[in-house]
Amino acid sequence: MSITNPNRLFPLDERTRELARELHAIVEHLPIISPHGHVDPQMLRDNHPFPNPSELLIRHDHYVTRLLHATGSDLGLLLNESNPRAVWAELVNKWNVFAGTASGYWLQQEFEALFGIQDIAAMSPDSSYNLISAALGRPEMRPQALLDRFGIEVLATTDDPLSDLAPHSALSSGTGTRILPTFRADAYIDPSNPNFLSSVRALADHSGDPLDDYSGYLAALEERRDYFKRHGAVSADHGVRSPRTLALDPDTAAALYSRAVRDDLDEREKDVFGAHMLLQMAGMSSRDGLVMTVHAGVYRNHHSDTWRTHGPDTGHDIPVPTSFTENLRPLLEAYGLTPGFHLILFTVDETTLSREIAPLAGFYPSVFIGAPWWFLDAPDSAARFRASTVETAGFYRGSGFIDDTRAFLSIPARHDMARRGDAAFLARLVGEGRLSKKAAEQIVVDVVDRLPRVAFKL
Repeated sequence: MSITNPNRLFPLDERTRELARELHAIVEHLPIISPHGHVDPQMLRDNHPFPNPSELLIRHDHYVTRLLHATGSDLGLLLNESNPRAVWAELVNKWNVFAGTASGYWLQQEFEALFGIQDIAAMSPDSSYNLISAALGRPEMRPQALLDRFGIEVLATTDDPLSDLAPHSALSSGTGTRILPTFRADAYIDPSNPNFLSSVRALADHSGDPLDDYSGYLAALEERRDYFKRHGAVSADHGVRSPRTLALDPDTAAALYSRAVRDDLDEREKDVFGAHMLLQMAGMSSRDGLVMTVHAGVYRNHHSDTWRTHGPDTGHDIPVPTSFTENLRPLLEAYGLTPGFHLILFTVDETTLSREIAPLAGFYPSVFIGAPWWFLDAPDSAARFRASTVETAGFYRGSGFIDDTRAFLSIPARHDMARRGDAAFLARLVGEGRLSKKAAEQIVVDVVDRLPRVAFKL
């Protein structure tokens, strides 16, 4: 794969490939809208040079570290800042294991487009490390310069509810990119989260309410959501293993909360309270207008020793089967037809796309189909995503592409991959006589621009 190949990800037959090239050309240089992701806003505000190639391209990208670890690399080495050259050598010496992967595809584009490296494996680790290090020292490789170079119009971060959002305030007039915070309350509403107790204590301290005051707890969450809205937030994100929702009467919920803050719930009760709070978050979104995004179906921190040693987001989060139809029914019964309520559903369980999510989005005005996420954020998976959802719900019930990444330099490659995949899919529909070329030309633009603006109320 090379960025000099104009046909990458396009169909093999020449007629359809040519049409795909034409459709991609329409959107190739449109601005990037990234309404959900995990880039560090402090890094953007500080605008310091990136420290070294390993810190930038490996250490914080668990797509990369997980596969290196699976092939024998020491995770402690990969996550350690003290020996970046040794970490870089692990990637270069094992470059072949990334063949055919989405991570390899994105990295190859980054190497070529930003550093002029066509074959990283043909260089010694020290040579490529030195070349990239030298490039990172140039002014045009600073974070804010790259925002402009990449053509990023909107970039959302993911933030703790008690964040003062100072980086976002500082960036509000410093770049041409709209930097949006996102309210992420998982640790505050799910008693199964290992940080739940410390988080609700901090929230109570911030609000001045007693720790076990359930009504004060809800009011404090609403106050923080309002703070985020006033600082530009358009969405609230929820990462859950199960999208289960449950309506409890206020007295039962208050009793469970009072016990939760004393760490006195069993696993079933934690699940019940978490499901109740996910419904409460929907209620708050229906009132304050923050788009509710739900990323469901991942067993976080699957390997306990790795979590204890290295912490979360270190490559051992594994997908699990997920069900939306029954689990979300209480939420949709209450808010599914509420004007202005937006619910975007993301899954890593492909079986749910055609069976549950597309049919839900095909009835409820509030439900939008989230873009291919995490393990499905890859060329072939994205093609299956379109085939699974379009025949039921069309293109216009989707969220538009969302990169959902910490790997800042990969954002253009990810969005270009999505644009190429959609151009290929649309070209096939035109070639099969299922869509006019004029309609395809409109859809390919709308998927990039209109859909994320509508779904995320931009």
